[in-house]
Amino acid sequence: MTTKEYLGQAYRIEQRINCKLEQVASLHDLAEKATSTLSDMPHSPNRNIHSIENVIVKLMDMENEINAEIQELIKIKEDIKATIKAVDDKECAMLLELRYICQKPWEDIAEIMCYSVGYLHELNRKALKKIKIK
Repeated sequence: MTTKEYLGQAYRIEQRINCKLEQVASLHDLAEKATSTLSDMPHSPNRNIHSIENVIVKLMDMENEINAEIQELIKIKEDIKATIKAVDDKECAMLLELRYICQKPWEDIAEIMCYSVGYLHELNRKALKKIKIK
C-alpha cells in the first residue's frame, strides 16, 4: 500500500458510508410509501403482506453495516492521525491533516494556509515522503 493509498482510506470509507446512507434514505422513502397505502379496505388475497417487513429488515441490515463502517472509519482516522502526528514538520503535518483527515479540497487548504494550490502540491509531495506507515 502506498502512502497516498494509506492516507486515502478514510475518504474511501466515508464515500461508502455516504452511499449506504443514500440507500437507507431510499429505503425509508419506500417504507413510507408502503405504509401510506395501508387502509381498512379489503385487499387482494394475493398481495405481499411481508413487503413492509422486508423493507424494515433491509433497513436494519443497512444501518448495521453503516455502524460497522463508522467504527472502522474512526479506527482508521485515529491511526492516520497518529501517523501524521509523527511528522516533525508542522507545516507538512497541518497540510496532511487538512487534506486526509478533514478531507478539504486543495482550494480550501490554500486559503487556510495562505499558499497557492501549486505550492501545496509541492508541499504535499514533501509531506508524503515524511510519512512512515506502521
